[in-house]
Amino acid sequence: MQIDKIFIASDHAGFGLKKELKNSLSNIGYEIIDLGTDDATTSVDYPDFSHKMAKNLDDNCYGILICGTGIGISIAANRHANIRCALCHDEFTARLARQHNDANVIAMGARTIGTGVALDMIKVFLNTEFEGGRHERRVKKIEPQKENS
Repeated sequence: MQIDKIFIASDHAGFGLKKELKNSLSNIGYEIIDLGTDDATTSVDYPDFSHKMAKNLDDNCYGILICGTGIGISIAANRHANIRCALCHDEFTARLARQHNDANVIAMGARTIGTGVALDMIKVFLNTEFEGGRHERRVKKIEPQKENS
């Protein structure tokens, strides 16, 4: 898949890692759109940045979300119908997130992984194709379900 843009966002806990990743990915040649936050000193709410991601993400784009652990920001992102966000910890989980789950957003924790691991994961994530087949059927079953009232 041709990647048009990569959106990146974080809360205050993920700001430092976001800044490093943004610079590294820009140097590789990716177009990076930073959705915030703009500093590490002001406490902000991670769902706000997941929601921003959902509003901006479209076809041929990927997203990167970062908070302290990656848990909260990924949960918030997955509340949106157009987002399949995978919390990843290494290259293996990043690869399978794309191959099996057709994830379009990768989440990570700035307090749980270092810059090198994060960058390696993102490279794998961006360069791995969705396998389709039996996985496509499963991904379709992830679509939001209506509650029976």
